[in-house]
Amino acid sequence: MKYTPDTIMRLGKDEIFVFGSNLAGIHGAGAAKLAVEKFGAIMGQGEGLQGQSYAFPTKNEQIESLSLSEIDASIDNLILCCHKNPQLTFYLTKVGCGLAGYTVEEIANRFKTFRLPSNLIIPKEFHDIIYS
Repeated sequence: MKYTPDTIMRLGKDEIFVFGSNLAGIHGAGAAKLAVEKFGAIMGQGEGLQGQSYAFPTKNEQIESLSLSEIDASIDNLILCCHKNPQLTFYLTKVGCGLAGYTVEEIANRFKTFRLPSNLIIPKEFHDIIYS
């Protein structure tokens, strides 16, 4: 089984870094800042594919954490993007588990209700909860 590495500093040409974002597109800290510096994330774009990154909203325009049910919409949009881009491999980071304040269990359990595409690579911690 392949899992998202804890640290990603390089990507192959068909690989995408999926990071937690806010809907305002202010990518100023953590994985979002890395996405801007290394993987083509665009300031002002809070969701979706951009360069070799994918902004996954976990906070709203006011930089307040989205509810878990709102995060379900982010999951749905990511899965749709994975299906539309089968030639790409998406590396999901532990979205929502840092500045958004959710636990690994809370976020992984949201993913548990979805059928995950084969080109979406998830953190081992998520895998252990989703497939337990």
